[in-house]
Amino acid sequence: MIRLYNVSKTYAKSKTKAVEDLSLEIGAGEIFGFLGPNGAGKSTTIKMITGILTPDSGTIEIDGINIADNPIAAKSIVGFVPDNHETYETLKGIEYLNFIGTMYGVSTADLRAKIDEYATLFDLTDALPKMISTYSHGMKQKLSVIAALIHEPKVWILDEPLTGLDPQSAFQLKQLMRKFAKKGNTVFFSSHVIDVVEKLCDRIGIINHGKLVAVDTLKGLRANKRISLEKLFLTLTKNGEGQ
Repeated sequence: MIRLYNVSKTYAKSKTKAVEDLSLEIGAGEIFGFLGPNGAGKSTTIKMITGILTPDSGTIEIDGINIADNPIAAKSIVGFVPDNHETYETLKGIEYLNFIGTMYGVSTADLRAKIDEYATLFDLTDALPKMISTYSHGMKQKLSVIAALIHEPKVWILDEPLTGLDPQSAFQLKQLMRKFAKKGNTVFFSSHVIDVVEKLCDRIGIINHGKLVAVDTLKGLRANKRISLEKLFLTLTKNGEGQ
């Protein structure tokens, strides 16, 4: 569902590659956890997958669609929850969701049903008529999650989605991720909360200094060693070298 072939990215004022020769395949029905220290290349990778950044070299495909050749088609099947949850704060919550749904071509009936479903799930119904500028951090995060799902994407990309969520909403989000993947969709999940990644993800990738240093199931990464994912992560990222 998501394929990256030899993808690299360097920022204009840096001689060091933010992402270097990264190749990765993530299948349908999979929850994929993406780990790395600050500055390792996680957000850069995500921004290239979602089309926010253009790679210097390499190819990215979403459900077989080359994002460079057909960016609109590729983006139309992706739901993205960014780490900064930027929204139009001069809009009301319901106005923002209606705007997003209309942009993706969701019918009025389907849009209303999806908004009702997810707003109820995340206890946001009473806040939707209010200006987004009045929302707390957690409320904006919930709004971003709903906005990423109302067009029923095939690929759901989440960058630090648990930040600011209360325990009940975090639980609901994790349940949604499992439900989403069971339908044959793909979840790409970046987080610093290693315990959640360990419990939730089918496979895990670890990036450091722009290079993918490990990709496997948790069992495969451990290689029968009785250590936690946290200790394994710290070992793999200590000097920027994989196993």
